[in-house]
Amino acid sequence: MIAVTTETIPGMRIVKTFGIVRGNTIRARHIGKDIKAIFRHIIGGEISDYTKLMGESREQAMDRMLLHAQQLGANAIVGVHFTTSMLMSGAAELLVYGTAVTVEAEGT
Repeated sequence: MIAVTTETIPGMRIVKTFGIVRGNTIRARHIGKDIKAIFRHIIGGEISDYTKLMGESREQAMDRMLLHAQQLGANAIVGVHFTTSMLMSGAAELLVYGTAVTVEAEGT
């Protein structure tokens, strides 16, 4: 499955459009990690626990979007975007979405 942020894929042409596909996840912070983050905030530097949490969230949301596209019969997703929103104190949603399409190599 090809997933790109652009509206086209070089060397490919879109032959069918299925529509919007999406994947999301909602994650909450952990109090133990919050305490470590407070100390990191004071002394400076990367908060690696949160970096890992967001990376895992992005991967999970992407996997769900790719599965959605596969279920529709698509072989690519164009116009992929990520967005986040806070739902409540300590919890956020990560959403990824795009347009599911079938693509073929140009000239076939």
